[in-house]
Formats: sequence, structure tokens, C-alpha cells
Amino acid sequence: MSNGLAPEAIIRLGAGEVTMLDQTLLPGEVAQLRVTEWPGVVEAIGRLAVRGAPAIGVAGAMGVALAAQTAAARGEGVEGLRAELARAVPALRAARPTAVNLAWAVDRMAAIADAHEGSPEQIAASLSEAARSLHDDEVERCRAIGAHGAGLLGRAARVLTHCNAGALATGGYGTALGVVRAGHAADPGLRVIVDETRPLLQGARLTAWELEQDAIPYTLIADGMAASMMAQGRVSHVVVGADRIAANGDVVNKIGTYGLAVLAREHGLPFIVAAPTSTVDLSTPTGADVPVEERSADEVRGLWLFGRPAAVDDAPVANPAFDRTPARLVAAVVSERGVHRPPFERSLARAVDEAGTSP
Repeated sequence: MSNGLAPEAIIRLGAGEVTMLDQTLLPGEVAQLRVTEWPGVVEAIGRLAVRGAPAIGVAGAMGVALAAQTAAARGEGVEGLRAELARAVPALRAARPTAVNLAWAVDRMAAIADAHEGSPEQIAASLSEAARSLHDDEVERCRAIGAHGAGLLGRAARVLTHCNAGALATGGYGTALGVVRAGHAADPGLRVIVDETRPLLQGARLTAWELEQDAIPYTLIADGMAASMMAQGRVSHVVVGADRIAANGDVVNKIGTYGLAVLAREHGLPFIVAAPTSTVDLSTPTGADVPVEERSADEVRGLWLFGRPAAVDDAPVANPAFDRTPARLVAAVVSERGVHRPPFERSLARAVDEAGTSP
């Protein structure tokens, strides 16, 4: 059975360090990034060295633990440790605004620290244990998502994916790619259509690389080819991840997701969202209430074609990192609790309550 990258190869917390696979270098170079201060975790999240909603939640939790470890090692006492956490927590929480897992994980860690009355060493040890446990829990949630989601795929499914919602994005196994992995284990006839996902090519660079490691057959396409592939009957399902799911089932995910949902509806294909309950934000009523990160214009201008820049240096650029897919276009949300159908206001609230992942 394909399991993807080992979780500790993607991100791990050690003594005085967080080590992560630098995703900006893939697929050309497989290299570990070692961070010894919590501001380095903030920087790694911001520049996408670690990315994907569950994975940045794990990174944020490890960043809080690292801040506590550092303060304890300096011998500044409990007050010094709490002062360090007071600096680290808001900075880590704000490293990327859209994915709810980051704030969720950091807030959980802050609550543990606030409730702890031990020594600096004891607080740091408890936070380190909690961060590692959160990582383990997210991986197990992904495995359960894969098992539930595989049941939605028929024989010889042709699954179109967007961005990267695999082991790299979740700290292990994956959400959308978790469904793919479990589906392929049950039916080796499954095939994957991977879109590039411009402008940063997370599909072409990361999803294709993951599938290559697991020997799962795939075809890489440019983003603009999806409609034609659907019209030709070469796609049977669209399965994506999510950075945040609002209480009504609206899905905020990598830019381009909304367009695929519209195309899936036009071609009568199921549009399935795979995400842990930690990505469901019941405090946000609709997708319109979710802040969408606007990233640097250089990510768009910096593309090169035929050895030349793809845009003039001062071209006006819009670069929203995410878009909002209305719940009416979503056939099902798959979480570790099972398959959830409309009305999502009820099914998602029940799933979060059962999972105990609400803040």
C-alpha cells in the first residue's frame, strides 16, 4: 500500500530545532531546512518552505514549542518563557491568514502553556509533546480521510487534482492525495490527472513528484486543459483539499479551485473536498468572511518562458492565493469522521463536534 513520505521526513521537532523538507526546492533538490529560532518558522511558512493547511498548523505548533524550548534553555524563568511565547504566538498565528489550521494549532498550544503551572523546562516539555501529538493526529486524520474517500471512487477512476494536498501539505499521507493513495491501493487501475496549479506550480512540482515516489500513474496537464479533458470523458472525479471550510460548506482553497468546481458541475462530475475537521471553521459563517491572502506580484512576473520573463517588470499583477467555492458546487466533504453531504451546516457541525477539533 502506498503511504507517501514518512511524516518525520516532512517536518519534525527536535531538541532546539524544527527540521522540515524545503518544498521550494522540489523536485530538483531534496533538502532539509533546519530552524533553531521561532522567527525562522514564521519565515518558512511565509515563503512556502512548508505549506498546506494541516502542515502549517503542525509547523505553527512546533514553532510555539521551539519558542518555549529556547526560553527554557536561556534560563530566564517562567516569566521569561511566557514573554517569549507572547511574542511568538501572534507572529506564528499571523504568518499566513487564510488557512485556519495555523491559528487553530497555535491557539491550542497557547492554551496548554497558559494552563501549565510548572517550571520552564516542564512547560517546554509539555508543549513539545503536544506539538508532536498534534502532528501524529493530523496524519491519522488523513489516513481516515483516505479510507472514507476511496469509497466514493468507482473502478478505474480518473481523478483530477489541484495544487498539492498530499503528504507534503499535511505532514504525512495527504487529504486529496490520501484519497488517491487509498483508492489506488484498492484499485491499481486508478489514474490521476495533475494540473500545474499556477503561478507556483504546486501540482507540477509537488503533486507529480509525490505520485512519482509512490509509482501511482498520473498525467500532468496545464491548468487551461481541464475543461477539454472533462469534455472528452477523461476525468471521472475532481478531488481537492481545502485551506478553510466555512460553517455553510463554502470552501476556500488554492486559486483555481472555484473554476474546477464550475467545470465539474457543467460536465456532471462529482466535486469532492477532502479535509480534516481541523480545517472546518464553524466560527466563520460563509466563504465571503474568510480573508484571502494576496501574495507578491513577483510570483506571477517571475515566471520564465523560452528563457525570457513572462511579464514586463512593472506589469500590474493580481495574485490572490486562494478563491472561494460555494457550497452548492460541492458534492461531498470527506473528513476523518466520514463523508458529509448537504446541508453542510448540520453535517459539518456534527463532524467537528464528534471529532472534538473545535477551538
